[in-house]
Amino acid sequence: MTQISLTPTQILAGVGVLVILLWVWRAGVRRAKAAAEAARSGARLLSLAGRVLFTAGLIVGVQWVVITHPGNPWLLLTVLGLPALFSSYALTRALTVTVVDSPRRRGRR
Repeated sequence: MTQISLTPTQILAGVGVLVILLWVWRAGVRRAKAAAEAARSGARLLSLAGRVLFTAGLIVGVQWVVITHPGNPWLLLTVLGLPALFSSYALTRALTVTVVDSPRRRGRR
């Protein structure tokens, strides 16, 4: 069996290389997490935009059908008024600031 003999300088250099590799790996993980979070928030925005456009198209379609086939004034009032109530509720909630979140700093929870 062969015995490996290392000088203290070689051991210190090896430990230094391991520390640097660990540091680079952790920095890469942090960068990957930040990129994943950015992608998730972008996907959430696209998902929200798609749902908003679909719902708006559905509301416009129903309103168009009711307006082009007149007959019941209460139905017309309901078809035009109900979406207005929902949208005013959503806009009021979106434009009302209830909590101001400060960005997290490293080390604080």
